[in-house]
Amino acid sequence: MVVRNYTYLKLKMPGPNGIIMIESMYEHAYDYDVECIEYAEALMEAETLIANLDRLGSEAPNSKRHVRTFEPTKAVKLVLVDPACPDNRALRISATLDIK
Repeated sequence: MVVRNYTYLKLKMPGPNGIIMIESMYEHAYDYDVECIEYAEALMEAETLIANLDRLGSEAPNSKRHVRTFEPTKAVKLVLVDPACPDNRALRISATLDIK
């Protein structure tokens, strides 16, 4: 029994004492449409994010499988931390590292 008129932004329905008419303004309708579009876009982004997280979770390597598989490089060179210091503290770095 409700009649909507989108052109005039009016909603009419029968009431106990006659016709009940609810009116709106174009600015309010526009703001509501913008809000609905932003909400729909946020839902789509959330669904995409969840799908990406699920995909990345299934592609992640098993962390327990890589435990104790670290092998230090055999080509190592010593670099003095402070050449002016008499205690000769040095770091071990890979000899195959680039200068960049």
